Amino acid sequence: MTENPALSIERTWQAVAAERTSLVELLESLSEAQWNHPSLCDGWRVREVVAHIVLSTNPSFGSILFNLIRARGNLDRTIRDTAIRLAARTPARELLAELRDGIGAQVTVIGTTPADRLMDLLVHGQDIAIPLGIPREMPLPAARSAIERIWTMGAPFHVRKHFAGKRLVATDIEWSGGDGPAVITGPISALLLLSTGREQAARSELTGS
Repeated sequence: MTENPALSIERTWQAVAAERTSLVELLESLSEAQWNHPSLCDGWRVREVVAHIVLSTNPSFGSILFNLIRARGNLDRTIRDTAIRLAARTPARELLAELRDGIGAQVTVIGTTPADRLMDLLVHGQDIAIPLGIPREMPLPAARSAIERIWTMGAPFHVRKHFAGKRLVATDIEWSGGDGPAVITGPISALLLLSTGREQAARSELTGS
């Protein structure tokens, strides 16, 4: 991979705040029908994605533990169900207000980093915007920092295993990941979506195997 592309912690939090701010601006323009539109996340509408982002903005360890027990130890189910429950009981305007209030929050769950918060916002912003046909640009340094984080971790994406024998190369910023004869090229934003399991959304911007 490209050497030392990640943002500093301070700049990462600045990028996180910028993404939350721009997401609030996007959501302010949506109709109720758009809030209920399916997102790229299976089983989640736009409002569930926003609920998930709100929950991850200022997570409570006690609440996480309680909901993890409630989901019988299944972390994926915990994440899914807590977002669905919050979205079901909270009007869109209140979800938007909570997201706005948390723009400057700098909190991470144990085992995660500020780069995880940035990656989550970049990807989920596209989960909302793409199905609605709304252009949403990813800042290049932020996208590179996010994909670098993904390529240095295991779960939940396991990209090194999934893309074994392949090399991903960005065309708009210096970054590459993986090692193999098959090369996939495209904008860093498309490679980030590809690396997080959103192949169909990224496919039109990619070339290669």
